[in-house]
Amino acid sequence: MRLGQRTHRFNELHREIDGISQRMLTLTLRALVRDGLVSRTAYATVPPRVDYELTELGRTLLGPIIALHEWAVAHRDDIRQARVDHDDAAGAGLDSLPAPA
Repeated sequence: MRLGQRTHRFNELHREIDGISQRMLTLTLRALVRDGLVSRTAYATVPPRVDYELTELGRTLLGPIIALHEWAVAHRDDIRQARVDHDDAAGAGLDSLPAPA
């Protein structure tokens, strides 16, 4: 979603995405570039500058990604509660019950 707004530098993305490590962001961007969803432009400056932006193919994913984001925001409380319920059941030993046949 961030790259759908405009071109970003690596450090901008790293600052804007809570909880992502530099390594995970690097691996994710490499995979997106490899898949043709993101373009990477390196500039021979000091310090080096690298910009990332969505390709035309990547822009075709904006609709589904925005819909998924909106769904996640609308249901975040339900998801949090499901996690609490699951963790409570695991703490009570309920997750070790055999699966139904």
